[in-house]
Amino acid sequence: MNGCDHQPVQTDLPEAIQTARELFPDTTFIHSNFIDYLQSVRRSLQRELSIVKGELRSQRTDGWSTLVNTASARIYLKQMNQLGQAMLEKVAEPLAAFANVLGVGETYPHHLFTYAWKTLMQNHPHDSICGCSVDEVHREMVARFAKSRHVAESVADDSKRAIAEAIDTSCFAQAGEGALPVVVFNTSGWDRTGVVSIELEALRLYFRDGYTLEEAGSLAKSEDLSGRTLVDAEGNIVPCTFEDLGLQFGYDLPDDKFRQPYMCRKVKLTFEAQEVPALGLKTYAWVRKEADISAASLLSGDRVLENEALKVEVADDGSFTLTDKKNGRTYRDLGVYENTGDIGNEYMYRQPEGEIPLTTSGLNAQIRVLQDTPYQASIEIVHDWEIPASADELLEEEQRSLIYFPHRKAQRSKRMVPMRIRTVISLSRSSKGLEIESSFNNQAKDHRLRMLFPTDLQTRVHRVDSMFEIPQRDNTPSAEWENPSNTQHQQAFVDVSETGAGLVVANLGLNEYEILRDGRNTIAVTLLRAVGELGDWGFFPTPEAQCPGEHTVRMRLIPHNGDGIQSGAYAEAYQYQIPWTLCQTGVHNGHIAPVYCPFVWDGGELAFSSLKMNEGTGDLLLRWYNMSAQNAELKLQPSIPFYHMYKSTIMEDHGQSVEADAEGVLCLPVGPCEIVTIGIHR
Repeated sequence: MNGCDHQPVQTDLPEAIQTARELFPDTTFIHSNFIDYLQSVRRSLQRELSIVKGELRSQRTDGWSTLVNTASARIYLKQMNQLGQAMLEKVAEPLAAFANVLGVGETYPHHLFTYAWKTLMQNHPHDSICGCSVDEVHREMVARFAKSRHVAESVADDSKRAIAEAIDTSCFAQAGEGALPVVVFNTSGWDRTGVVSIELEALRLYFRDGYTLEEAGSLAKSEDLSGRTLVDAEGNIVPCTFEDLGLQFGYDLPDDKFRQPYMCRKVKLTFEAQEVPALGLKTYAWVRKEADISAASLLSGDRVLENEALKVEVADDGSFTLTDKKNGRTYRDLGVYENTGDIGNEYMYRQPEGEIPLTTSGLNAQIRVLQDTPYQASIEIVHDWEIPASADELLEEEQRSLIYFPHRKAQRSKRMVPMRIRTVISLSRSSKGLEIESSFNNQAKDHRLRMLFPTDLQTRVHRVDSMFEIPQRDNTPSAEWENPSNTQHQQAFVDVSETGAGLVVANLGLNEYEILRDGRNTIAVTLLRAVGELGDWGFFPTPEAQCPGEHTVRMRLIPHNGDGIQSGAYAEAYQYQIPWTLCQTGVHNGHIAPVYCPFVWDGGELAFSSLKMNEGTGDLLLRWYNMSAQNAELKLQPSIPFYHMYKSTIMEDHGQSVEADAEGVLCLPVGPCEIVTIGIHR
């Protein structure tokens, strides 16, 4: 390679090559490229090359310069990135494709996606997304993330409203006047069940219709919200709760008119949407109907959550026990917080020598029931903790003296500061996983906060979500490894399994974990890492990398039968990454059924990745990848009209045509770990 990220572009490269040719006339110098170089290598091979299997990364080092802890530097950026990517790839693109395919008058907004993706990608250089630059760089990233996400949200809003207007909701007319239909979109690749919320307008009054501000407010306030319940398209009652949000001002910004202000009466509706079809939608309505909804509570006292699949028991110190009722396996001491000092930098974590980690084990917590509804129950756990305020004064001296971080002798300060951690664990009626939300206000420096999940499973390896694959990694580092820490990077989840049992920890933007060598194969997930310098080749202070202020992190625990693929645990973890999409609409006729999906697919080992539209051809492109190292089969049946299907690539090339059978089902073999893209020409 000519050059690297530490050097400027060599603008005189052609002249340098010519000089080399003159100095060494017996040698041929070529300004090459990757494709030509690889072809040349293949032509000149005299023997078979060795084959590298698995991840293209080596851990055969001393462990001090892997830069792995950039996965936990400035975690707030990782959270923004996860949400921004999910909104573009998993929500806005498939919804825009639906709107175009279903013929509801929406063109696929390629120009907006180009802007949003390019803006997001401006945050993806390795020193940017890794959070290992100076503070000014990362302040700019926050603005870019917001710009990109706002475009994705705007596209999703336009698309969902266009689709909702074309759904046949006339079935709710029989419920009488005042029915408020709600469309739930599932843009993941699997059927989905989960708790959703939407803010509904029970009444909207435009000022253009002659209402004064006082009249609109009075009428909206007087709207009767009693005697209502939620039903699906078949009239079945769906347990829900509603919160009266009161009188609210709003406005439309139509393309062909001046702004249109209004007053409305809003309510927040929450319920469990069940079995919403993959890449599809399901319609409900809040109607005027008296209903006696009785359902057994998911709570047993104020310390136990339980549904058909799981049982959770909270201890005095806020840790909890999770029992998988399907196989009887129990996981104990979950949810303990661990805090250690960090005298490293944005690149690498370094715990002070001889330090004993602080934990919340044995620290009494405040525990109370937060929610008890027919569809979900929650318990709040509050720890009032004290941790060291920072490292001691020696750290700054060592930083300014450019002492290599493995050789530092700094310890933690004797001064303590409070850290109140609020944890909410939630279990819904049909859920196969336990939701965890943790929030805290960080006022300490030079430290790391993790949550611990002991598995007590007997295995030497684990699996983890990475880029288009789920690689297997060793729990123990190589013999050359000297660093006491063995943290690793992840995307959506990490899984520790043995025959018959396993535990997946899914996350939202928490990209660092470690399998502890503690005899329990504990999964430790980093929630916060606070450091004060960039590191690398000089002293560059980064006070904003201390991440002061409010933080909220989210995870889901998903126990399974030892096979994360076949049990559906990995699919659950992938769905956890994707926000639900909901939309209010009216009662009207339409050509889209109230429960609908444009594609039906099957392939137990496959993960659905994306649905988008090619800018040049207008073809739909659907992508999967094989989560396993075994052969698999994809079955795809579009319910939309099309001319033909073909195999494509990640570059969206038009490849070999593939034929569906007499019933319209495409059956396609998929190789181990293969990425497969299907183009649909309409």
